[in-house]
Amino acid sequence: MDFKGASEYIVQRLNSELSPSLFYHTPGHSLDVLTAIRKLGETEDIDDHARILLDTAALFHDAGMLVQYHDHEAFSVTLCHEILSGFGYSDTELDQISSLILVTRLPQHPANILEQIICDADLDYLGRDDYFINSFKLRLEWQVNGIRNTTLNEWFDLQVKFLSEHHYFTKSAFNLRNAKKMANLAELRTIVNNSGPQL
Repeated sequence: MDFKGASEYIVQRLNSELSPSLFYHTPGHSLDVLTAIRKLGETEDIDDHARILLDTAALFHDAGMLVQYHDHEAFSVTLCHEILSGFGYSDTELDQISSLILVTRLPQHPANILEQIICDADLDYLGRDDYFINSFKLRLEWQVNGIRNTTLNEWFDLQVKFLSEHHYFTKSAFNLRNAKKMANLAELRTIVNNSGPQL
């Protein structure tokens, strides 16, 4: 597997071809997920081969956005098969990476530790200081691309529901991010409880 070549190729394409109307699903998001995956993979003691599969899935999991927004994970898998065989990935490895990509669909239902890691990494920001920044980037992306238009009150209600129902799957992510996620949720609830009809 030539991960270095594959990563340089897809990052270049994401940087040059992704729509500028994608404020959340940017190349930076994929690199952010890669960073989170590497941290979780180390803590969860994942072997080197599995880490390469996870790293590759991180960079390709939203590549389908190059094709279309809806059901982009399926297009990410198609691109993965088209591109990665040229970088020495075997059919078995491509199938494993495809499964890792598809499990990031919401709602998440990971079946093994590698799938748990990528699910937790994809939503790592829920338990970080930059949660609200990323949340509003996603809201703007939805509005601009006609995905869903919400008032601020509706958006905050959606976020309260999402964070309330979400849970981290790996012990590492729970220990690292859950306390801050709960603090973000408490702040959201305060906003909702104190907001007026003007929002």
